[in-house]
Amino acid sequence: MATQESGRRETGTSPGRRAVLGAAVLGAGAAAVGAPGVARAGERHGHGHGGGYRDLPVPTVVAHRGASGYRPEHTLGSYQLALDMGAHVIEQDVVPTKDGHLVCRHENDITGTTDVAAHPEFAGRRTTKSVDGVKLTGWFTEDFTLAELKTLRAKERIPGTRQHNTLYDGRWQVPTLEEVFRWAEKEGRRRGRRVWLHIETKHPTYFRGLGLGLEERLAKLLRRYDRHHRHSPNFLQSFEPSSIQRLHKLVGAPGVVLLSSASSRPWDFVQAGDPRTVADLVKPEGLRWLASYAKGIGPTLDLIIPKGPDGRLQEPTTLVRDAHAKGLLLHPYTMRNENTFLPADFKKGTDPNAYGDVFGALKAYFATGIDGIFSDNPDTALLAAADFSDD
Repeated sequence: MATQESGRRETGTSPGRRAVLGAAVLGAGAAAVGAPGVARAGERHGHGHGGGYRDLPVPTVVAHRGASGYRPEHTLGSYQLALDMGAHVIEQDVVPTKDGHLVCRHENDITGTTDVAAHPEFAGRRTTKSVDGVKLTGWFTEDFTLAELKTLRAKERIPGTRQHNTLYDGRWQVPTLEEVFRWAEKEGRRRGRRVWLHIETKHPTYFRGLGLGLEERLAKLLRRYDRHHRHSPNFLQSFEPSSIQRLHKLVGAPGVVLLSSASSRPWDFVQAGDPRTVADLVKPEGLRWLASYAKGIGPTLDLIIPKGPDGRLQEPTTLVRDAHAKGLLLHPYTMRNENTFLPADFKKGTDPNAYGDVFGALKAYFATGIDGIFSDNPDTALLAAADFSDD
């Protein structure tokens, strides 16, 4: 990765850096000025009084899998760094173990995010499966008990891009969601404020077919830790609308439907024979249907501002305006600092792993009126949000 080492230091090693990030957190709730017709931040969200998600600063910075630009994703180290940096919300993806515990992994395939391949006792667990229509060969959480999974250690998923993160390979276990709830409670008491989480059910239809339904297990944990109310400090998200519908019936916590490329179909739609695509869901009638059970959407950034054949940003779509008209907030995904992940007009130099003009890219996305953004680099996104709010 690029040599911007200042972004890799733990918050607290530099008083100046802590002060800057603290200012970013405070500034992110200020009124934002965007494109013509976009409401000021305080007029949309950020100045509510109900104690719920509308009290979050706007633009809201969601730490994508924690501070995954600096630590192996979905580890307590990644979550802690994101919180220390000032992220407003921290994301967890959940998948089940063989014995029904929810653990935090981006995928049930743990080949690339743990050291499982180095454990000869689990060599026989390597297998090939079809997950949501994709054939995968590796090791999968549903084939391990929690006790077995706890013998593994997390590692960096994209070491070629984030070589610095490999320094932390082997440092942390795979956390359970319950451990994250306990961590959030402890940090909340220490800081005197609630710790917000963004919890995603991964492959819910697939797991329900294995007898490992996610929603009921998640709802049970949410109730145990008093996070099941409509003003509780967490969002519940999924790429499968039926998962959010199911959770909507089980708990009061706000749901967010994630949306992939316009031509794609959610896997539960595929399984149910529903012909609708994401392109149908982002039309006014589709958004109206989503708003009947969800509080927001998490679209891929290309649904907010498409890219042209040259990879450069084009004119924004009407999705922000249309979603807001239906009362839905928007938390699009995902901003990362490296050139390889940025639109062509914000790349700098020829090294794909070097940092590009991410501040410029974030400003362009914030100007559309989005309510927040997922970022692998929450410190960068916080500073960009503060800059935007001050403009």
